[in-house]
Amino acid sequence: QVQLVESGGGLVQAGGSLRLSCTASGLTFSRYTMAWFRQATGKEREFVAAIRYSGSTHYLDSVKARFTISRDNAKNTVYLQMNSLEPDDTAVYYCAADRQIILSSIRGAEHYDYWGQGTQVTVSS
Repeated sequence: QVQLVESGGGLVQAGGSLRLSCTASGLTFSRYTMAWFRQATGKEREFVAAIRYSGSTHYLDSVKARFTISRDNAKNTVYLQMNSLEPDDTAVYYCAADRQIILSSIRGAEHYDYWGQGTQVTVSS
């Protein structure tokens, strides 16, 4: 069965950095689009970043200058490097995967087939 496991969340002060990792098993990793979403308490799940099998990347506008998504196919792992963190970045961050997604659907959570259980990121002032 497919399993996605996130790690790297934690508590950090504003202006600090974290690197999230998501390791996948049970799928042919190099053929999948991988993405990060986040959900703050009481708010809707929000697209953060995605990286396609081609290596092309997509970002939420508010994080584009601060976050970087990357993948290591040899390790079946996708990363989210988060710099200059702000309190508004506080959320549970989820890893997601889909093989057959089209470009116009890449930002929609409903189009992803597989999800991790999330890792908490808390940014303090």
